[in-house]
Order: sequence, then structure tokens, then C-alpha cells
Amino acid sequence: MMLPRRTAAPVAKADALKDRSQKKKPTLEEFLSKSDWSGALGLLQFERNTQASMGAEDSESLVMWMAYAAFHLGDYQKSGQLLDELIVQPQAEPVWNLYKACCLFYLGQHKEAYDTALKTGSGLTGPAGRLQNRLLFHLAHKLNDENKLMIYHQKLTDDTEDQLSLASIHYLRNHYQEATDIYKRLLLENRESIALNVYVALCYYKLDYYDVSLEILQVYLQQHPESVVAINLKACNHFRLYNGKAGEAELKTLADKQGVAITQYDNDLIRHNLCVFRNGENALQVLPPLVDAIPEARLNLVIYHLRCQEFKEAHNLMKDIEPSSPEEYILKGVVNACIGQMEDNREMLKTAEQYFQLVGASASHCDTIPGRQCMAMCFFLLKQFDDVLIYLKSVKAYLFNDDDFNYNYGMAKTAAGHYKDAEEHLQMVQNPKYKMEYSYIMALARCHIYNGKARMAWELYLKMETSHESFNLLQLIANDCYKMGHFFYSLKAFDVLERLDPNPEYWDGKRGACVGAFQKIVAGKESRESLREIALMLRNTTNPQVEYIMRTFKKWAKDNGIKLG
Repeated sequence: MMLPRRTAAPVAKADALKDRSQKKKPTLEEFLSKSDWSGALGLLQFERNTQASMGAEDSESLVMWMAYAAFHLGDYQKSGQLLDELIVQPQAEPVWNLYKACCLFYLGQHKEAYDTALKTGSGLTGPAGRLQNRLLFHLAHKLNDENKLMIYHQKLTDDTEDQLSLASIHYLRNHYQEATDIYKRLLLENRESIALNVYVALCYYKLDYYDVSLEILQVYLQQHPESVVAINLKACNHFRLYNGKAGEAELKTLADKQGVAITQYDNDLIRHNLCVFRNGENALQVLPPLVDAIPEARLNLVIYHLRCQEFKEAHNLMKDIEPSSPEEYILKGVVNACIGQMEDNREMLKTAEQYFQLVGASASHCDTIPGRQCMAMCFFLLKQFDDVLIYLKSVKAYLFNDDDFNYNYGMAKTAAGHYKDAEEHLQMVQNPKYKMEYSYIMALARCHIYNGKARMAWELYLKMETSHESFNLLQLIANDCYKMGHFFYSLKAFDVLERLDPNPEYWDGKRGACVGAFQKIVAGKESRESLREIALMLRNTTNPQVEYIMRTFKKWAKDNGIKLG
């Protein structure tokens, strides 16, 4: 915010009765030099009250400095109200409208800010004129007006403020490399402006270069160790590099300096990130009030609902969002994929494919981990599992212990017929919710069967409660075991199926499995002791063919000294 070249409000004359021993009253300049905006505003308000009590009118300079202090304190509402007092004056300067537009911008009232900024006209020159152009440049971005954005872009100069403005727009439009190039150049030209290191570190964080981000950030932290923004960014880097506990440990230093618990630290950004670091703890209390204040809050609330399988709630949060960042495209894709699969909605699945492909095929994300995961998910929905494996294999080294990765990789391997690798990755999944999912159990059972571990597939069935899903698992065990020659467990499955549903096809399968199991016993590939159990299961069927098969069993058993009972 720019101020006219005027001196600060004169300090009121000392009261005649003032105690001479009283300490010297702090000056406005002292507060401003320390960036103590609260102190400056308090002093100015005291002077205003003093002038009012003496019947004097407010000076224009005093009100302007109050607006300036309130703006830097983050109280944009109060700053705007003070500016309104100046704007209504007969001799109001046009630049007051520009400053009011800055307040409206920070209050999120972008259309009103744009209209107010234009009230100053096109006659502003110098710093005020450049400020007006920068503000309109940002407002064009906020209002998604590409034509005006380019017009104001062309009016930017090589001044530091204009270049910082251009870099910030690059950052907001996810052009992080372009923003980094500008910040680095400005840092070379302005070595003393060490806050630029924070901006560069932010860009490298967004580019997934977390080690580089930490290294650059440390330059700023050495001189400003109590910076909330810098410490928060450091915590986010540690979260990405290690885990939530590492990120929380960095945030805890802020709370320790104030002597409060981290959960009591009064900062929206810290509360938001603490919730993320703790894997969504208290998400429904922390995130909803921050949805309109912190852009990531909405996205993290969507992630929380997805993890809780509350797909409708996630959809409601994302349905009106027009995606502009990779994270938004990815979440739109995930939400559409989840609901599309749940409701068998082909249109939503097609939309999900398009969102995933947009991110995965983009020049900026095609070689990143999220980008390759997106392409894998796109091919997953298209059921092109060999292509899925190409992309997932390329990021396997980075996500080897990740449950989501191992689940998807195992599923894709199963669908592609690579059962050994599939079984290995499915068994690496630790999340109990995933291990209880029907699709997981079916895939793991098939892997066990094709890898010669039919007994383990049967044990998966025994752990399930009787349901339609357990019935389907029985059918998979019966048919896959028969196909792979594991006739004993195929017989056990067909026996249960026949008792649940007297379908003639189950008897045909049971009869074939029974003869196949007997053949393996005769060949010495199956334990002779299992013949008794085979005979018992065979007798569960009332069919004339049973006695014929039993006579064959009894004759062989008698010749080999086995009692069938």
C-alpha cells in the first residue's frame, strides 16, 4: 500500500500536568521501524481521541496513517472504513480509492475491488500508477479474465514490485519454474532482500524439491528464527520428506516460544497443517471454518471424506469447483471415479479418466510421481492393466511401503495375470479397512490359488461371514482351484455351494473335483488321509452317481488298506 509523501501526524503537546518523571512516550516512527502495527494503531487512536476531546478535527494524515497501520495489521475491514472517511471528503484524492480497492482485494471482494480501482481513473502516474496496474493485474487473474490479464501484463515494468507481482501470478497459475527464475534474478539484484529466499523455497516445495527448499529457507531462518511463515514451510518440507510427526515437531517450536500447547496456538494456518500432519485428526472441527480462508482446507476436507468413504460429502465440496491446479484436477478425478464405480455411472467414470489424463499427460507433471499415478489410474479405469503397470512400476521405488500403492499395484498385477508379484504386494498392505474389502479378498484368494496355496484361499473364506460376497468367493475358489488342479479345495467349495444352492451345475463341478482329487491320491500327489473327507463330502449329495463313485473309492481303499469308515 503506497502513502503520499507527507510527514506523520504531529505528536500532541504534553499536558501541563504531566509528571516529568514519566518515561518518554514512544513515537510512531519507533513503532513503524519495528513493524509493530498494533502499537502504531494504538498510539494513533490515542492521539485521535485526544484531539477529539480537545474539539479538534481529525487530520487527514492521522486517519491515513491509521488506515496504513490497520492494513498491515491485517484488519482490512477497519482500514477500508478509515479510507471511506477520507473518500467522502470534498477534496478527496483519487488515490484513496486505490487504497480502498487494496482492502477489498484482501477481503476477497474482487469485483468490488476492480470497480473501485477504476474510480481512480487512468491519470495516476509513478508508484501509484504502477500499484493500480499491479492490482488490476491480480484482479484480472482472480476474475478469470484472460484478455485483461494480458493487457495489464504488458504494462508491467522491470521495477522490483512489478516483477514480484508477475512472479506471484506465475506461482498462482502453477508456473513454478517461471516464478523461481524471476525470484532468483531479483535475489541476485537485491541481496539484502532475504525474504525472497522464502519465495524461492516455496517454489521448490511446489516442484517437489523438498531438500533444496529447506536449504534455501535456512538462509532466512538464520536471521528470522521466529517467522511463522518460514517455520510452517519448514514443517511442510519435513512432512513431505519424512512423516507427520516430523512436521509437527517443527510446528511445536512456535508453541513452545509462546508457552502454550501446539493445539492452542492461535493461527489458522498452523491449525490447518497440524490437522493434516495428524492424518485428519479433528478434521470436521478444524477444516470447515477454513474452507474459504485457506484454499488447501477444502481439498484436505475432501481427502478426509474420501478416506472415510463419504463419497457424497466429498462430491458436494468439489462439484462447484472449476479445477485450476493439478491437486484440484486429481481430486475431481478421484471423486468422480469413486461415485462412478459405486453407482455404475459410466459418464462420471469417463470424466474421471479425462481429469487423470489431463494431469498425467501435462508437460509439467508427466514426469512427477502424482502425474504417473494419474496416468495409471486413467488406464485402470480403461482396464488397460499392462499400461497401468508401466506407470506404477516407474514410481515403485518411491512408494514401496505405501498401502495405496501396494493395493493398486497388486490389483493391476492380478488383472494382468502376474500372480506371484500380485500376492507379494497385496500381502504388504497393512490398512485393516483395505484388507476387509471384497475386491482385495477376491484378488488375494485368486493369487493364492494360482501360486499353489489353495489352503490359504480357503482360510480367507472361513474368516468371512455368510453373505453374497462369501458366496462369490466360494465360486471363485471352486472354479479357479478346479482350473489349477487343486481338486480337494475345489471339492470343498463345490460341496458348500451345492448345499447352499442345489444347482445341477454345482454337482457337475463337485463330481469332477471329487474324481480329480481321487486321481491325485492314486498318483501320490495328495494325502491318502484326505480320501475319508472326500467320501464324506460325496455322501452329502443324493444322486445315483454317488454310489457308483463310492464303489470305486471303496475298492481302491480296500486294496490299499485304507478304512473309509
